[in-house]
Amino acid sequence: MSAKGDMYYAWSTDADLLAKGECGGAVSSLLKFALESKMVDAVLAVKKGADIYDAVPTLITNPEEIAQTAGSLHCGTLLLSKLFKKYLNGARDMKIAVTLKGCDVMGMYELAKRQQINLDNVYMIGLNCGGSVSPVSARKMIAEKFGVDPDTVIKEEIDKGQFIIETAEGHKGIKMDELEEEGYGRRSNCRRCKMKVPRQADLACGNWGVIGDKAGKATFVEVCSEKGAALLDAATKAGKLATEAPNPKGIEIRGKVESAMLKLGDSWRAKDFASLGEGSARLKKIVEETSRCIKCYQCIENCPICYCVECSTKKPYLVKPGEVPPNFMFHLIRFAHISDSCINCGQCQELCAMDIPNSLFMHALQVDLQEMFGFVPGVDMTLPVLALVEENEERARLAGTGSDQIFNIFKTE
Repeated sequence: MSAKGDMYYAWSTDADLLAKGECGGAVSSLLKFALESKMVDAVLAVKKGADIYDAVPTLITNPEEIAQTAGSLHCGTLLLSKLFKKYLNGARDMKIAVTLKGCDVMGMYELAKRQQINLDNVYMIGLNCGGSVSPVSARKMIAEKFGVDPDTVIKEEIDKGQFIIETAEGHKGIKMDELEEEGYGRRSNCRRCKMKVPRQADLACGNWGVIGDKAGKATFVEVCSEKGAALLDAATKAGKLATEAPNPKGIEIRGKVESAMLKLGDSWRAKDFASLGEGSARLKKIVEETSRCIKCYQCIENCPICYCVECSTKKPYLVKPGEVPPNFMFHLIRFAHISDSCINCGQCQELCAMDIPNSLFMHALQVDLQEMFGFVPGVDMTLPVLALVEENEERARLAGTGSDQIFNIFKTE
């Protein structure tokens, strides 16, 4: 029987999934087995749409459709956690297995704290993630740096420090450091990210640390919860998954890769945050950048921390209706509501119509608060700093709004 902390090399026994999967199809086999065995009612995953730049979220109830989601899409920048809130009733009435990168898992925890997702009904399969590339930036990068028509690219990959593309003519790779020095490469929030192996999921899976004859043919699986252990053991016992102990050298390499990625994240944080300046200079920069805002609400609609039934930015006594650009109060409200819990998912910046670096502003503020108060968002069910404010009048107002009550730390059974 598996237990938390156990590690394996795993691969599918299904020939189709073995061929289509990224690293032996282990994750696809786990998802398919979860459906076949009725451990879950549905699977939420991502499949390729029109091309490699088009990542499409899909809810699957037929096990035979799992193969459509096999493989990886580094040019897909979706955040799946918000979809649970918006379209799946927070998994309150069905059990769902889902594949999640680091920021997705962080979003799941922050929404669960806000009573928007029932994690008891979710099997979270975390995926090691070195970052993703915006579809628009990817097409530009491939055309300008690789000298290749983006529409001819069959597959892309981030491996061994390179961004690699595959066309009918073969493979071509360029070092990610070189690309990012010239303004290409991963999204800026991904560069700053330090959630590379999402161990707060039930299983943490990826290709880091798979070496020897299993390289490219198996997935490194780390068991992170009893629920994850139960899924892995059941799939293995049913013959859907084959496993073996990982190569000790592979475990060491996996740790070194993760450590290098974390150091790189620190480096990018220092660089990006320094560019903002400090004190009044930082505030001036933020005011200037946000003055381009057209109040399209994409930053709010797609943020996993924003969920209020009645958004304060739509209250006329706080933000004047019809005024574009909106008064800076619009952005101050977002900072106040999200600053302690920002997970640096980048959605507010990725989807901004005016290319405002919203994620940079929010992440810088969150890191400042983390250093002051020690709260790290998205890693467990610990409540954020602002949930512990003792303001009786404010608590009474929130309680009176019903579903707008975010936290209730005084709840008694």
